[in-house]
Amino acid sequence: MSKALVCSCEDVTVEDIRHAVAKGFRDVESVKRFTGFGTGVCQGKSCLSAVAALLAKEKAQKPEGIVPFTPRPPLYPTELSLLASLPVDESKPPVGGVPQELDTFPATLRPEGAVPTRARVVIVGGGVLGLALAYNLSLRGETDVVVLERGYLCAGASGRNGGGVRMQWGTAANIELAKRSIELMGRFARDLGINVWLRQGGYLFMAKTKAVAERLERNAALHNKHGVPTRMLTLDEARDVVPGLSLKDAQAVSYNPEDGVIFPWPFLWGYANACRKAGIKVETYTRVTGFELSGGLVRKVKTDRGDISCDTVVVATGAWSPEVAKLAGVSLPNEPHRHEILSTEPLKPFLGPLVSVLDSGLYFSQSMRGEIVGGMGDPLEPAGLNMGSTLRFVSRFARALTEQLPNLGHVKVLRQWAGCYDVTPDNSPILGRTPGLENLLQLSGFVGHGFMMAPAVAERMAQWMTTGASDELFTRFNLRRFHEGKLEREDMIIG
Repeated sequence: MSKALVCSCEDVTVEDIRHAVAKGFRDVESVKRFTGFGTGVCQGKSCLSAVAALLAKEKAQKPEGIVPFTPRPPLYPTELSLLASLPVDESKPPVGGVPQELDTFPATLRPEGAVPTRARVVIVGGGVLGLALAYNLSLRGETDVVVLERGYLCAGASGRNGGGVRMQWGTAANIELAKRSIELMGRFARDLGINVWLRQGGYLFMAKTKAVAERLERNAALHNKHGVPTRMLTLDEARDVVPGLSLKDAQAVSYNPEDGVIFPWPFLWGYANACRKAGIKVETYTRVTGFELSGGLVRKVKTDRGDISCDTVVVATGAWSPEVAKLAGVSLPNEPHRHEILSTEPLKPFLGPLVSVLDSGLYFSQSMRGEIVGGMGDPLEPAGLNMGSTLRFVSRFARALTEQLPNLGHVKVLRQWAGCYDVTPDNSPILGRTPGLENLLQLSGFVGHGFMMAPAVAERMAQWMTTGASDELFTRFNLRRFHEGKLEREDMIIG
């Protein structure tokens, strides 16, 4: 049987594009993620125009709404060894980055018609936390819910992360939440009808300094108390887990074989599809412009498609939460910090766990497609909503990666991108009621791990919202703790 290809790198056909449109993926960015076109070696140079023409022919969008997806550096596939050889001034902070992604999406992509004028619950933020909460509310009979997302699904941090999911944390609360989340991810396909490609190959943490080594050992003991089988490995045992790993300067290694990785994009789509089937409105390309307040409550959410009267509002906008909360006169201590990430050409499967050097924030894993996907924190990264990619990052990452896996020097980087961590002063989330605005609920501040905590946190938050039953999660991590000095510090943050 013949087929008409539009993307030869990823074997995407004309029928695949039509199928995506029929599924509701009608803008170029969403079609790219659903089909995989433009993610191969050519990075869209040979297929983008063909897909755009097909979307126009299928009348998937108005002509002015068919805009190219965001181009990603490098311009051409580039070997890690070459990138690692570039000089980096570690004394100066990173600046700029390309491309400078738009803060607002084209108005032509905004749906026609107004948003509903009334809903019991409005969730601001269509990332995995907001969608998972909406889904869990529907399971408890609450479907009068509207989810507002300023762009396409996967536009924010939920669609930009490396997909790591782990139980290795430094606090009992996060360990238990992660255990429950991974349990729910394991049955996601059965419950929500979409495969998120959960692969439990483990997490292998490496420490280069005595202080970090002691932290790994202390936390491994805590994990064991909570039933997580983390164990400290000798360096030879670590090399058995990851053949070829140099373990340069390693002083200690911890390993939990039950951690893993999932594919982020279908995770969001699964929740969004389930919400829509339950009757929940998921409104993309819809921006919140303000709130109407009176009597210590939020009465309306104002958007660029009309106002929504409501009983409860949830702020689940990650790194954008301070901006959104400010519209209601609420000051959050969160700060956005750029984190960069990249993907290489695909290789034959060889890497079981996600590996992280906790001292430097280096992490890397192998995706189900065979790519090496990894990132690395930058201690000099200034606060700010910056999602541009830098040569500095890719050079620092390439150097750190090939130090640990020297045989990857010949592997080529295909694309790099960035997202924003939502950083709080104690590296723990902000949950529950807002002092002074009791029906404005906070669901942010996860410092880059909201993606993996979403299933468990959303489950408990929906239970708390619909029953009114007390849950210490929403008092312990309340915004009030920063004023009272009751911080809940987490020390197993990568980067």
